[in-house]
Amino acid sequence: MKVDVLLGLQWGDEGKGKVVDVLTPRYDVVARFQGGPNAGHTLEFDNKKYVLRSIPSGIFQSGQTNIIGNGVVLDPVLFSEEARALEQSGINLKDVLKISRKAHLIMPTHRLLDAALEAAKGKAKIGTTGKGIGPTYTDKVSRNGLRLGDIEHRFEEKYAEARQRHLDRLASLGAMPDPEELATLEAKWKEAIEYISQYDIIDSEHVINRMIDEGKSVLCEGAQGTLLDVDFGSYPFVTSSNTVCAGACTGLGVAPRRIGEVYGIFKAYCTRVGSGPFPTELFDETGKKIRDIGHEYGAVTGRERRCGWIDLVALRYSIMINGVTQLIMMKSDVLDSFETIKACTAYEIDGKVTRDFPFNLDDVEVKPVYTELKGWKTDMTSMRCENEFPSEFKAYLDFLEKELATPITIVSIGPDRTQTIERKDRV
Repeated sequence: MKVDVLLGLQWGDEGKGKVVDVLTPRYDVVARFQGGPNAGHTLEFDNKKYVLRSIPSGIFQSGQTNIIGNGVVLDPVLFSEEARALEQSGINLKDVLKISRKAHLIMPTHRLLDAALEAAKGKAKIGTTGKGIGPTYTDKVSRNGLRLGDIEHRFEEKYAEARQRHLDRLASLGAMPDPEELATLEAKWKEAIEYISQYDIIDSEHVINRMIDEGKSVLCEGAQGTLLDVDFGSYPFVTSSNTVCAGACTGLGVAPRRIGEVYGIFKAYCTRVGSGPFPTELFDETGKKIRDIGHEYGAVTGRERRCGWIDLVALRYSIMINGVTQLIMMKSDVLDSFETIKACTAYEIDGKVTRDFPFNLDDVEVKPVYTELKGWKTDMTSMRCENEFPSEFKAYLDFLEKELATPITIVSIGPDRTQTIERKDRV
């Protein structure tokens, strides 16, 4: 057996949660391999909306095992809030969710550091969500991190050492917290640690590999998007982990030879949250129209997303880096009312046209080279098979497949589970 990987190909917010939920009936296991609670996966079904921040999106399907892998950084407080809310909605979470011992913990002082470090950057700020994720990954790579498995060995001592390091750094930044406020945050955090200890805490790399050996099917779920990858994204305006397919190997302990299908998710247009370069960003009424129709606001933060036309230069790059075998296009319906659709097929930089994603997008002037296509001017939200697609939309799909040299096997035309059309002939 091989594991399949599902990840985003743009700057995140592509709609991964819905697709995982649609695909999970085919899998025995859904495993999250990187990221923290800034990644809000939104799922809508039965007239209810759920936003998952740390918990894998497979929990709504019966019979599956869900795993939070070692590559994830976990905030016990946010996790407990999310988990308790799901339990109140009738999900027996402790029966279906397992958590890696090697997952690193976000401490209260990590969040304080995140805010202080971002403020110190001034105009050069990254635009983080302030959840403490970056400082937690910094501790991880500097070998100073606190892991979930540490609750079993000298936990108070390890916590105190990490806490003091953080307070020393906060003092150097002139951002020492109020002692009473910190004490309140820590009391809540330690209560959440007690709650999380009730879950099945596992050596996830052993568990996942045994499951594969037993013939069980595994879907690896990524967070954020490829263009936010710490190595391959639009650095430094990136997240703190490897969001690409290789991150499934390091974030779960799965060997590269065991990777099977790679599902790459993208929107029919493009969005970005926070700071950083965005070549196809629209500052006019068209961009506002896309934002309003697409409800482009952060699932966790509520932040307004920047919107623009689809960027095929960036998408080709993401497909190459991840080894994508199947494409999944989300939010096609958002463009239903447009007379003309544009797609960026190349960049013009310093008078030269290139189809390659450059080393640096931030310090050069990038002019998108667009191809215009006729809009389909049809409400597609009630369609249930691709035979119903208007000819102009079919032409858009054909154009994208030719440019990207990868089949588009699933098309989403709305937020509900039922508004997901599989193109069987493309698989």
